[in-house]
Formats: sequence, structure tokens, C-alpha cells
Amino acid sequence: MSGIEQARKTAGDLEHSPGFGNEHTSEAVPGALPLGRNAPQRAPLGLYAEQLSGSAFTEPRARNRRSWLYRIRPSAAHPPFVRIGNGAVRGAPFTETVPDPNRLRWNPLPDPAPGTDFLAGLWTLGGNGDATRRTGMAVHLYHANTAMTDRVFSDADGELLIVPERGGLLIRTELGLLAARPGEVALIPRGLRFRVELLDETARGYVCENYGQPFTLPDLGPIGANGLANARDFLAPVAAYEDVERPVQVINKFCGNLWAATYDHSPLDVVAWHGSHVPYVYDLRRFNVIGSISYDHPDPSIFTVLTSPSDTPGLANADFVVFGPRWLVGENTFRPPYFHRNVMSEYMGLIEGAYDAKAAGEGGFVPGGGSLHNMMSAHGPDRDTFERASAAELKPQKIDDGLAFMFETRWPVTATAQAAGAAHLQRGYDDVWQGLERHFRP
Repeated sequence: MSGIEQARKTAGDLEHSPGFGNEHTSEAVPGALPLGRNAPQRAPLGLYAEQLSGSAFTEPRARNRRSWLYRIRPSAAHPPFVRIGNGAVRGAPFTETVPDPNRLRWNPLPDPAPGTDFLAGLWTLGGNGDATRRTGMAVHLYHANTAMTDRVFSDADGELLIVPERGGLLIRTELGLLAARPGEVALIPRGLRFRVELLDETARGYVCENYGQPFTLPDLGPIGANGLANARDFLAPVAAYEDVERPVQVINKFCGNLWAATYDHSPLDVVAWHGSHVPYVYDLRRFNVIGSISYDHPDPSIFTVLTSPSDTPGLANADFVVFGPRWLVGENTFRPPYFHRNVMSEYMGLIEGAYDAKAAGEGGFVPGGGSLHNMMSAHGPDRDTFERASAAELKPQKIDDGLAFMFETRWPVTATAQAAGAAHLQRGYDDVWQGLERHFRP
């Protein structure tokens, strides 16, 4: 059985624990999880008790993220980390270039060189904030054609929201296994170790690295108790451990740089655990879309799946927004997203199909590509979309041929030098708004 076939079989047999923000409990061996206390004098089965904290001890209970792990060896048992090359990975603050007010759009990443795994294929487009101050976010892309073998990654700078666009991923974490396919997303919390294997010959997608407060479900306000993403649709893993004693390279992203140490065992050796600092997988097609049933349409923030709050209520450090299948029924309404300028900065990607405000095809907005509209950069439907929507018969319309998303942030996104000079940057993006004719008739 090939590695991909084995990964597919493993992914097909996975079990999960549902519920975003829950206090999850799991053990791979009966009796491995102590009852009534977190750190008994002797942990069951000769395991080590260890706490993994994703928040300060004293943060409010509702925001506190921590998990207790019961593992074969403690995380402290490792040799020193040493600096290694960053490859195409960059971290905040982003100072290679100056923030650019121009609208930018990229084609998909080119195919990776043979033997490229998820980490080697991670490519930073840009970001903002400062990882050392735990503010801001970064936009990465990835492409891969091989599994991570005897290699494990963790990110001390932030949590990782992984958005597959091509090919599925089997993600082995300290707390268990998750599978994320196109149309699903995986959320890996800060500091959790994981390894990525492939469910297909190649994989490609997007990553939002959130330096700020952990992603949470947005408040619903006047929407009420139901709608948008449902907590029960987020699936956490169940405990599954590796008892492996051979050299394993552990790579840590710390303050924007990569550091590595070679362990004599796999650190994915957690036999039991409980807590709230856990990874999730979520199917974007389960998002409960809210929209207008009279006229106009609400702001795109109504499509927010996850949000990372800032110190200003309602002003997000980062939002993850999805534009999935939905009905448009507004009367006397221009139905595509309207022309606008925004205090927020927007990076948009496409998972499949087409986006209703942007033309697809060669030189357009295509799956695997992305656009960046920084704060106050004027944007909206291209010329062809505007003309078509202005003349359309306004009968109920089902949009079901595309799945797009947006990483939105309060600060401008500064592109890396490699992104600003990339061969797959579309040099004529501004042309999509040329030819918008004067219709004013006083």
C-alpha cells in the first residue's frame, strides 16, 4: 500500500469530538487519563503530565485556552534548537518592502519541485503586526507533493488556519489526527506540534497565521442564537499517539525564524488529554449563510466564520470570511458585492469555481490565486460583472458554483519581496476596471 493509499485509509477511519471551544476529553488507552486531578503524584501508565497553555493563566475563563497532556516523554526532553534557513517563510514585522496602496492579484503558485513537503512548500505572501508582540497576521500559500517524513512542525508565533484548495491533507497532531480536504479548513492552535501527509498526489492552498487573540466564533448580536458557523460542526481529534524511537526533526517557528532540533523520538506521543487548546477541522459547506430577503445586501462581515478580536470591540485583528453557496433575492438591488473602500484590508482567495464579482479564466481570479486590497483601496465588481448585473432580470438566483474566502485585518498587509516581485503576480490587474463608462445624464 502506497503512502497516499495508507493516508486515505487512515483519514477514512477517523473519529472526532465535536464542539468549538468545548472542554474536550480523550484517551487512546483506557485508564491513561487521570480522574479528579490534573497532575497526580504518579500519572497513570507511567506517563508524564504536562500542560500546554495557549493563553495567559489569568485570562478570563471564557478566553482561557489550555490542555493537559499525558505523554510518553515530556516536551522538555530535547536537545538545543539551532537556527535553520527560513526558505520562503517570513514573519512579522514585514519590512522588506513598503505597504502598497495598489490593488494586487496573483495567479496560483507554480508547481513545486519534486520532494516538496508542506513545510518546505510554505511561501509567505505578506502580513502585518509584530509576532513578538502577538499582534497582526500573515498570509501564506503552500504547495506540496510529498509527505512530511520524520519531520514535525510547530508555530510559537501564532495559530494556523489552513485552507486547502487542491488535494487533501492528513494532519497528525499531538492530540490526534484530522483530515482536511478542499472545502474544509483546519485550525492548528499556537505551539501545537503536527505533521502533514497528503491524501492526493499534490496539495495546494492558503494559510492564515494569526499572531493575535485566538480565533473564536463571532458574536451574533441581533441575528440571535443561531446562524453562521455552528459550534457543533467543528470537529476536534481523538487521542492517537506515536511510540517511535528514531531521529525526528522538530522545527519551531519562533519570532519569524525557523529553529530545529533532532529528537530521538516522535513528540507526537500524547496518549491522553483534556482541555480547550485543541485543533479543529470544519466543513465550510455547513456554514449557515445569513442574507437580505428584501433589498440591498448586508456587509460581507455577515459571512464571518471565525474572528480574532482586537482591543477595540468590533475591529478584528483578523477575520476569516467565506462566500459559499447562497440565494440572492433582493429586489431592485445590484446583487454582486458593491463598489467600496474599506478601513479593513482584504486578502481574497478562491477554493473552487468562480466568484460572483470577479471574472474567472486565464488572467482572472482563479482557484489557487488571490487578490490583496489594502485599506481604502477602491475595488468592487469588474466591468463585465457590473454590466451584466445592471441588466439582469431580478428573479431568485442561486449561487452554487464557487467557494471563495477572505482573510480580513485591521492593518494594511505588506507584501514580502518575493510576492511583490513574483512571476505569477498579475501585472494588468487594474485593467479589469477600465472601460466603466460614464452613464450620468443630468
